[in-house]
Amino acid sequence: MYDWKGIRAVARRELRIIRNRPLYLVGSIGVIAFCAIFFLTFLNDGLPHDIPIGIVDEDGSTTSRNFSQQLDATQLGKVVRYDSFSAAREDMTSGKISAVCVIPTGMNEDIQSFRQPKITFYVNGLYFVSGALAWKDLLTMVYMSNGAVQREVFRAKGYNDRQIMGMIRPIDIDTHQIGNVTTNYNYYLTGILLPAILEMIVIIVLIYSLGTELKYGTSRHLMNTAGNSIATALTGKLLVWTIVFSAIGFILVLILYHQMHFPMAGSIFNMFIAMFLMVLASEAIAIFILEMLPVPRLALSVGALYSVLGFSLSGFTLPLEAMPPYIQGLAAAFPIRYYYLFHVQEAIFGTGFAGWWKYVIFLLLFLFVPLLGIRRLKDAYINQNYPKD
Repeated sequence: MYDWKGIRAVARRELRIIRNRPLYLVGSIGVIAFCAIFFLTFLNDGLPHDIPIGIVDEDGSTTSRNFSQQLDATQLGKVVRYDSFSAAREDMTSGKISAVCVIPTGMNEDIQSFRQPKITFYVNGLYFVSGALAWKDLLTMVYMSNGAVQREVFRAKGYNDRQIMGMIRPIDIDTHQIGNVTTNYNYYLTGILLPAILEMIVIIVLIYSLGTELKYGTSRHLMNTAGNSIATALTGKLLVWTIVFSAIGFILVLILYHQMHFPMAGSIFNMFIAMFLMVLASEAIAIFILEMLPVPRLALSVGALYSVLGFSLSGFTLPLEAMPPYIQGLAAAFPIRYYYLFHVQEAIFGTGFAGWWKYVIFLLLFLFVPLLGIRRLKDAYINQNYPKD
């Protein structure tokens, strides 16, 4: 039987602590609000555009000028012209441009004489997104220019446009980008990045909330308020924080899928379920970390490290299947991994319960993890026999 009177007393005590320490609200609501505003505005355009690409035109022909104009007309690229390669290289190493394209002398003559001219690319790989997009834009323009030259040659030989396209591009590609037709980086990153940040906030804030009872020696007062029951003490504190974190999570879901119109093939209400379960699982992990390390400083360090690893091991930036086998097994220890899989099944494919029921089970299994060390935490709260710093 739950001691509901004790739970209410602990919950009221926790509310007084939150009211007297604004750090709790700043660390939870303030941080997630800042991150949401930052990422949703930073990636508001969906895909980076006007990436500066340096052009060194050593040919100066009509063909080379047309190549530069076409490259400048694309959405991704913005041409910056240079008279020498040394000046373009200096700007690329300083980060002013993302790539350099050198058009060699005699390119137009080589094309007309059916010789193969060589266009040289230099891409700054230190900036992964801009460098990769600049490379893609340059490569696309070269292929298009190559096709245009072949088209004129075939036209001169008397072929019609349909025959020409069959020879230039014998295989046509029909691409379907499921769930993100416009290649919107906001959909790709923010939809999982913000829940991952929320998971980190849940773990760190809850470890701090539970750990300060040891740090400031107030854990015995907490246990007295809870009738000397660790279950009542944790339930009372978690009641408050679960409401706070769940409310934050639900607001995030509404902002992403209702206000910002992120892709949602299924039901937004099912995403509420995923968010609520992820919050509960993250709270369970926070309790377990403090149980194993009842020293606030160490527990916070481990919690921060664990949370950061979740960003990579969730699989939304790099497919888990591409990671080493021993790393793939570690991903099972992170709630955000199952939230991501739930999101894929519900928001991207819209499979409903049949697609994500097993991930719900995995998230619920996290709730049993704190049982492994509940006695250890109770002893720490009563005896206060661990270092406070």
